[in-house]
Amino acid sequence: MPKGGPDGGDGGDGGSVILVVNEHLRTLLDFQFRARFVADSGAHGSGAKKSGRSGEDLEVAVPPGTLVMDAASGTLLADMVEPGTRFIAAQGGRGGRGNARFATPTMQAPRKAQPGTEGKERKLLLELRLIADVGIVGFPNVGKSTLLARVSAARPKIADYPFTTLEPHLGLVRVREEQSFVMADLPGLIEGAHQGKGLGHDFLRHIQRTRTLLMLIDSASDDPIRDVETLNRELREYSEDLTRKPTVVAMSRSDIQGDHARGGPPFPLEGAAWGGWISGVTGAGVDHLLGVVWDVLVGAGAQAPGQSGVGGEHGAAGAKERDPW
Repeated sequence: MPKGGPDGGDGGDGGSVILVVNEHLRTLLDFQFRARFVADSGAHGSGAKKSGRSGEDLEVAVPPGTLVMDAASGTLLADMVEPGTRFIAAQGGRGGRGNARFATPTMQAPRKAQPGTEGKERKLLLELRLIADVGIVGFPNVGKSTLLARVSAARPKIADYPFTTLEPHLGLVRVREEQSFVMADLPGLIEGAHQGKGLGHDFLRHIQRTRTLLMLIDSASDDPIRDVETLNRELREYSEDLTRKPTVVAMSRSDIQGDHARGGPPFPLEGAAWGGWISGVTGAGVDHLLGVVWDVLVGAGAQAPGQSGVGGEHGAAGAKERDPW
């Protein structure tokens, strides 16, 4: 402005891309159809020392249990569990300063301005891990899906062959009035699962978030003691933390054993709680099992179950999905 001094306003900041946990989401499926997210750029500053508006932040909803990793290095950036949790995936650039900012007593008419900075651009890897109070552990075809269908409104696929369950299912289990917990039916384990055999890693990474394990052993097994030892070994080889989780052990499919399915466990429990002989088909022993599971859950923790110049342009936050389900 001639004889009026500098009057260039500042540029607005660029918006950021922010991941926000939405408790109503259950999958990362939406990222299969959209994988690039760009927030608004800030606006230019103008005369009369008017600052440009800042760009709008872009919020991207993710389900509870989402792990956010850098796609290039694999570094874990955020573990998003609680509803409402926010993570700035890519920060917007700062707006530049107008020439009014550079006036001094000796330079009263500066003709320079500071450019805005570039926003962050980052490629992310999103991985979803289930959150449940109880995770059912067992070999394929031992009645895990049948039990979940019996005790909740979940409707997993049920058939008489191994690996019927290829994806996890969650069900809300009501024990008594105002007493409920979330149970997860997960793909069955096989020997060598900790090395990735069968659905090994896809299964084991999910039970890391469960508070309690329900280990189902087939009543028709030729060697139930070996089954327990194998399951414990696979859990331990994958992560020692899994062996520290409170565990309930029950003999499943007791309906095919008739009067033989009664009494205590046919093997030493070594610290686990005994859930009894059960049948997901007839419902025998299920109420007792749920009572035992509830008691173990309450003892496992205090929290009740189920209560789990020129505006800087903003870079894109590419979100690549890695959700095997």
